[in-house]
Amino acid sequence: MRIDKWLWAARFFKTRSLATDEMGKGRVDVNGQTAKPSREVQIGDRVTVRQGWLVRTVEVQAVSDVRGPAPVAQRLYAETPESLATREAAAQQRRLAPEPALAQTQGRPTKRDRRQIQDLQQQADTGWGDRWSASLKD
Repeated sequence: MRIDKWLWAARFFKTRSLATDEMGKGRVDVNGQTAKPSREVQIGDRVTVRQGWLVRTVEVQAVSDVRGPAPVAQRLYAETPESLATREAAAQQRRLAPEPALAQTQGRPTKRDRRQIQDLQQQADTGWGDRWSASLKD
């Protein structure tokens, strides 16, 4: 069984061409070696798949070239305990991380910010013209 077909059948990727593209980028390893799409996968092989921030290490339990429903696809592999622990720790870290938008100190002002800026400008404009004059008349 080709690894690209197996990854598609196990629902790691939506299409075989996406699985092939990811293997071309070196994001799929089989037994510690970078896999090519034509590599044969067998029961007992350890497959590491990197999808964005998610790194999953699974052991092949069954081989199928037919893409079925998700519960059937999940029977094709078993995720390693280390991979589960790493994914859970990463999910916990993302939950506890601060909101990225709150860290921005610059950028486009919000509607509230614009109103505060306009109020400050109006306050500054009312007092400035009374004290100073650029005209020669006095």
